[in-house]
Amino acid sequence: MEILKELGDIGVQRVCLSGGEAFIRPDIFTLIDGVIENRMRYSLLSNGTMITEDTIAALQTGKRRLRLDSIQISIDGSCAEIHDRSRPPKSFDRATRGLRLLAQAKMPVTVRVTLNHHNINDISGIAALLIDDIGLSGFSTNEAEYMGAARCSGQNIVLSKEERRQAMKILTELNEQYGRKISANAGPLAMATMVEDIETRIGAGETGRPGRGTLSSCGGVFSKMAILHDGTMVPCNMLPSLIMGVAGMHPVKEVWRTSPAINAVRYRRNVPLSAVPECKGCKYTGFCSGGCPAAVMAKTGRLIGIDPSGCYRAFHQDEGCI
Repeated sequence: MEILKELGDIGVQRVCLSGGEAFIRPDIFTLIDGVIENRMRYSLLSNGTMITEDTIAALQTGKRRLRLDSIQISIDGSCAEIHDRSRPPKSFDRATRGLRLLAQAKMPVTVRVTLNHHNINDISGIAALLIDDIGLSGFSTNEAEYMGAARCSGQNIVLSKEERRQAMKILTELNEQYGRKISANAGPLAMATMVEDIETRIGAGETGRPGRGTLSSCGGVFSKMAILHDGTMVPCNMLPSLIMGVAGMHPVKEVWRTSPAINAVRYRRNVPLSAVPECKGCKYTGFCSGGCPAAVMAKTGRLIGIDPSGCYRAFHQDEGCI
């Protein structure tokens, strides 16, 4: 609670409570109340399996609903057979029950679908479940990266080059069918949007676009950071090896301003793609931004580099994509 007070005192406006699974903590509502008492808003990331009628009632108590921005639920299949391949066994029924309860209570619920080897042929089924059946206004997508659980599980769940192209085609068609109700900041749909934009600009004689041409893909480190379960502060929860300090021991404001770890990630946007070895000689650098730094770290062990799964030249040449 002292950390929440510190965050409020330095003017933090929003806190995202995630996991693991946020609702597994017996004190989750105490933490939420601490966020509210310190004049901040909050959002929650959940797998949905622990959300019950009592959870809904608790979220509607006091100012909890008023200060809640969103609850994001992870759904990775239209049925148990597919969803549970990517999630704990027997989790689909509980996850969709929790999602339906949130939707019925008109809570600000969103869904993230992580595309992977197991659900690549179920994308249309997932869309039908979420939009047609449950009645959501839309959902977002990304894809499994070679990090975290995907790296440790021993399962081959990361999309192949062919599967990524398949997903790009399916998602583009579904998005037209559903009136642009599917969104993405990363993954196959984002890649499809990027490819279309680049090819339109090239056709118009352009050689780049504003804000591109450097390792500028991630702006998150300019507006947020992460505090892990043990108090370790890192630039992003997907960059846990870049330790900035420990909350409660090191002032958050000072760490935010001066940490070499977060400033190293911020510095990436000063690096022109023409100086990145993988991009030398590429005529498309004016359109690109290098991809997620966490994905780059996971695949190369360094911050200065590109994520080949988001490389237009690799896509265009049909080679180099992971």
